[in-house]
Amino acid sequence: MPNIRIFSDDAGEYTRLLEGAGLPAAVLMPAGQSLSECEIAFGEPYLVATSLSQLASLRWVQSTWAGVNPLLDPALRRDYILTNVRGIFGGLMSEYILAYLLLHERRILARLEAQRQKRWDSTLTGTLQGKTFGLLGVGSIGAELARTAKFFGMQVRGFTRSSEDSPDVDQYYHDGALPEFAAGLDYLVSILPDTRETHKLVTASVFACLPPHALFINIGRGSALDEGALDQALRTGQLAGAVLDVFEQEPLPLEHPFWSTPNLIITSHSAGPSFPADITRLFIENYRRYTAEEPLLYQVDFEKGY
Repeated sequence: MPNIRIFSDDAGEYTRLLEGAGLPAAVLMPAGQSLSECEIAFGEPYLVATSLSQLASLRWVQSTWAGVNPLLDPALRRDYILTNVRGIFGGLMSEYILAYLLLHERRILARLEAQRQKRWDSTLTGTLQGKTFGLLGVGSIGAELARTAKFFGMQVRGFTRSSEDSPDVDQYYHDGALPEFAAGLDYLVSILPDTRETHKLVTASVFACLPPHALFINIGRGSALDEGALDQALRTGQLAGAVLDVFEQEPLPLEHPFWSTPNLIITSHSAGPSFPADITRLFIENYRRYTAEEPLLYQVDFEKGY
């Protein structure tokens, strides 16, 4: 029976859920047991990464995050299977994106300010219907966002490395077609992972392709964005607004210009909360596959980074 060690700030909750789901309690290693006997690591990548050198028997790491960047350092060992979390964040991200699109189109903040000033504001609002929605990255989360956008009557563009799997994307773009993809978008949403290919992909040249009424949202990785270019675009009115959930450095430093950038909303990496119950169900399915010697779900390619 393989030994499992939980590496998580929520270890107590994960232990309770795993035992409650019928996973044999004997396989869960207590805190005092030698890490050299651990065959399966389940938890946050940054915690697993600090213990890799001690995990002599390690064969599989199940991340509790979608992002696994702490484990992708080329200096770290890669002689194990790494799986991440997918398929559970799409609905949560759709709620987040929809909330801020409606906030923007329905002028909710402006109406609240008018109410505070006791001023009647009957200005016409915008609508999501007929708008053009652009996705930088169309994986499982992107496919769910595309489905939501289509439900609200939007046209959907997708920029991907190669895949064209979502039936809700009206037009796909690849490689050097980023300017054509961005041209005329009403909303640009980045869900890009942190890889060499995506580093600083969203630059001033991308913002120059967007119309002045466009809204930019980043729920992927902060490394994909040229933060200085976005700050400049918002301060000059080149873009109508932006919503950022992720940043190059987190927490965002107090001296960072984004704290005072106009028409920018900061949501502090809260777009896709990880609920232990959802992640536990995925782990249990992969554990069943592991013990049955079946392929595991959502294996990460160390070279690609996802």
